[in-house]
Amino acid sequence: MAGAAELDPAATIQFVINAAAGSSDADTKRDVIESVLRAQGRCGDLHFCTPVQLTGLARESAQRALLTRAAVVAVGGDGTLNTVAQAAHAVGCAMGVVPQGTFNYFARTHGIPADPAEAVRLLLHARPVPVQVAGINERVFLVNASLGLYPDLLEDREAYKARFGRSRWVAFVAACSTLLRAQRRLRLHIETGGTVRDVQTLTLFVGNNRLQLQQFGAEPEDTLAGTPGDGSMAALVLRPIGTLSMMGLMLHGAMGRLGEAAGVERFEFEHLLVKPTLPQGRRGVKVAFDGEVTMMRAPLDFRVLAKPLYLLRPQPKAQAQAAAIGAASPTEEAGG
Repeated sequence: MAGAAELDPAATIQFVINAAAGSSDADTKRDVIESVLRAQGRCGDLHFCTPVQLTGLARESAQRALLTRAAVVAVGGDGTLNTVAQAAHAVGCAMGVVPQGTFNYFARTHGIPADPAEAVRLLLHARPVPVQVAGINERVFLVNASLGLYPDLLEDREAYKARFGRSRWVAFVAACSTLLRAQRRLRLHIETGGTVRDVQTLTLFVGNNRLQLQQFGAEPEDTLAGTPGDGSMAALVLRPIGTLSMMGLMLHGAMGRLGEAAGVERFEFEHLLVKPTLPQGRRGVKVAFDGEVTMMRAPLDFRVLAKPLYLLRPQPKAQAQAAAIGAASPTEEAGG
């Protein structure tokens, strides 16, 4: 493919790891990655950092990967993947993923396993494949972006995780808490595909990942060429509803039937311009993308980006080889 990222199998892979060097978490990740690299006869630079250092390190590592025809590999959760993807997409180098989040929709969509040793083994045999990324203003996102209720939900979820630990049940309880006290309404002017309208909503959720939408039970009708994450994106608009209806919404979401809930509108698009009505003197709006929350200036421009991300995606043959290696070396897994 013209313009595809070049990759030298002998080049030193750049690993960006969101964990403070010297911590027990960092030591575990180092042991796993270095063990696999030694077994495969490959070289890698392991760069550990704190969240504050992540953006700068991702840019430096992506630039180094481009110059040496290597790949930059994100090791961490959704926020880490997003930051490294932003850097890799900007320079055009190949990117690998070793996922360590709760849901891992991006990794699962592309066949990347949750087990870190297996994920590293597979990316050593993978080739860069162009995959769709989305943009909101100047930011890249891989899975989703939203405003309104959903950013509040993410902030509550992080607070619950800090108190009760990381699990899907903790995330679900946090979501219930957020939804039951949801009151704030957004007034949005939306332009897409030649259509202009004004809506009131509790949240606008934009999905770039078909797997996540499927698990929500909220896939839109196929009205555009391609599907969310492969040619188009999907928008979900949640109309203002009462407490009883909100409880019904939570039940539908838990059952993977969100699309059947009253007050949920779904549609596909390639480009969406959103102009929120903001209080006088305020220009920014709280936005969430790939699990991170920040303030962005309005209007918000969502679009499928023409330039892809070159992802090291496992091939079926490599997956079978990695499975055989893992079965033959059980002590290596235990030692990670």
